[in-house]
Formats: sequence, structure tokens, C-alpha cells
Amino acid sequence: MKILITGATGLIGTELVLLLLQNGIAVHYLTTAKSKIKNEPNYHGFYWNPAQGVIDENCLMGVDAVIHLAGANISKRWTDSYKAEILESRILASNTLFKAIKENPNQIKQIVSASGTAIYPNNSSTIYKEDNKSVEDNFLSNVVVKWEESVDKFQLLNIKVCKLRTGIVFAKNGGALQEMIKPIKMGVGATFGNGNQMTSWIHIHDLAAMYLFAITNSWEKVYNAVSPFPVSNKELTIALAKKLHKPLWLPAIPKIVMKLLLGEMHQLLFTNTNISSEKATTAGFAFQFAKLEPALEDILS
Repeated sequence: MKILITGATGLIGTELVLLLLQNGIAVHYLTTAKSKIKNEPNYHGFYWNPAQGVIDENCLMGVDAVIHLAGANISKRWTDSYKAEILESRILASNTLFKAIKENPNQIKQIVSASGTAIYPNNSSTIYKEDNKSVEDNFLSNVVVKWEESVDKFQLLNIKVCKLRTGIVFAKNGGALQEMIKPIKMGVGATFGNGNQMTSWIHIHDLAAMYLFAITNSWEKVYNAVSPFPVSNKELTIALAKKLHKPLWLPAIPKIVMKLLLGEMHQLLFTNTNISSEKATTAGFAFQFAKLEPALEDILS
């Protein structure tokens, strides 16, 4: 099997590439940096520039499925110009890939795309499953809606489409968890708001494994890529402090303070969604790190 990956050199993509190669799956990847193009056994890079609609169509040769991870990092201050980049980077990447596949003979059967849990409303009293039709009314939810629409177009090419709505990714080498850890390590950690807002999370090993499982089992439509056991912000903060052997002595940080510091991006810290992964587990996916404690033990060891 040969898989084409966009966003292969990012946090999730790097983990996923290793897993695919370990399982004997050849990888083609697209990169906007020519310096990152490598040609190794079973690992070949190809240049693209979605902003200009440029893509090396040789990337499609022999490819059976696509994993689509490309998109600007949302963990940067949301200026008007950067908000446009967050949205456009996802839509233009999908459009460039769609055009290349449409115009070139290929044998691609499936695309598995990243998506976000931000589409779900902030309401921890509801357990959100994939068939939920309610959508949160904010910038990031709008991005997810348009992102998924751009991926759904691949069905017009008789390609199976699967979207993994991903929660907060816990990883050793970057991502949101490492940002949460920094103030705790310095002894100035605190919960946000009342601390009751639910955090739907996933260990990066499980996320990479879910992409592979989705490919090998021909998943279609939407799946929530989150642990079966979400936790509150307070539970997570206390667990992190305990693992790091640091005290928590500061009062909770009010929402208004974080809004002043981060602007609109403060929404990431106050997301309050309880999301179900039952569809994935019913389909046979088994989490290695389903619960918070072993996940943190692995990442912080």
C-alpha cells in the first residue's frame, strides 16, 4: 500500500509517517519547503504550493489513499490576517489536491482528512456524537464547517471520504499540552475560569493509530478522534501539577483576563465539549491511552 500525506512534517504527520513506515506502508508526502523533500526507500517528498495552486502531480503515482493534514496552526494569535490564513490554508490545500486528482489518472480509493471538534457547541451537559447537527457560532466552528465541505467534494471523484474530528492532542514534542505545562513547571499554574469546562483530548499515538485504522478499514464519513474519557480543565490541571510535582496556589484565571491577553484565541482555553468516541470503538478501534493518567505518564516520563 502507498499513502499520500499532506502536512506530513507537522506534529501529527511526523508521528503518523513513523507508524506507516513501521507497518510496511510506503509514503509520498507533499511539502511547501523544497528543503524538506527527501527520496528514501518508501519515503518520497514532492513540492506543492496550495496558495498558488501548484502541485507536483507525480505525488499521485501508485497512491491508494490520501491522508490530509495540511492547515495553518490555530495556536497563534488570531489577527484578521491570520484568521484568513487559517481558513484559506485548509480550503486551498483541499482544492489543489482535488484538482490534481481529478485531472490525472489514478487509483486513489479513499481520503482521510483532519477536522476539528470545535464544530460542536460549548455545552458539557450534552454528549456529542458524530450525527449531531448543532454547530457552535464562532470563527473556529465556521472554519471546520468549510474545511469539511472542501473535503466532501472528493466524493464527486468516487473517493471514499472520512473526516476525523480531533480533540486536543497530547504529545511530547509540541502541541497544546506542552503549552499548558509551561506555567505549571514555573510554579504559576492555575485553572481557567471555574475549571468545570470539559476537555476532549487524545494521545498522539492513538490519533496516528486511528488514521491507520481508518485507512485499513475503509472508514467513511465522520469519526470523533477523542479519548473515551474527557476530563474537566480542573482535573487536567491538577493531574499535570501532580505529575510534575508542582504546587497549584494561584486562584483560577478569569475568562476576561485570558481574552485581554490572547484576544479571540482565548476560546481555545474555554472550550467546553463532552465528545463521544463510541463510533470509533464500536467500529473496532482500541485506544492504547484511553485514560488521562497513563497518557500523562507516557508523555511526561
